[in-house]
Amino acid sequence: MKKRHLWFSAALLIAITGCSGDGKVTESDLALVKTTNPPPTLIEKNTKENLDLIASIEHDVESLEELYDVAVVKGDGDTLVAYKVKHLQRFHMKRIEKKMTKMLEEKYPEENFTVSSDYKIFIEAVELQEKMKDPDFSDKKAKKKLDKIIKLQKEMT
Repeated sequence: MKKRHLWFSAALLIAITGCSGDGKVTESDLALVKTTNPPPTLIEKNTKENLDLIASIEHDVESLEELYDVAVVKGDGDTLVAYKVKHLQRFHMKRIEKKMTKMLEEKYPEENFTVSSDYKIFIEAVELQEKMKDPDFSDKKAKKKLDKIIKLQKEMT
């Protein structure tokens, strides 16, 4: 009888704690698990030329067959390109990053790129893109967050 009571208490405790989430699932929560295809984001100077530029960058990066998800965030001087590599291509990540960096620097020589295949950087970029949708999130905060992500990437290499 005590064993049955103990099992029932354990099951009840697990059920209660498992269902205690707030129920809100954001795109950044799912970014690690599935393809999110976040839109390219521009932090400052929303001109047609800049919007076309980041859309073009995203299209060029997505054209690489080794990748399946790309996040592009462009600030004043820096452009962050975070991407996810297909599972079987993970053995060639250095070659893929070198190929992508070379392609981007040749096609867009005036841009300063930070390229990363790290999941943490990708998730941070998606979170920044989500925050940019909020009208209360200022360009100054977005620029600061982008600088923090780029600094994090440079520390990791």
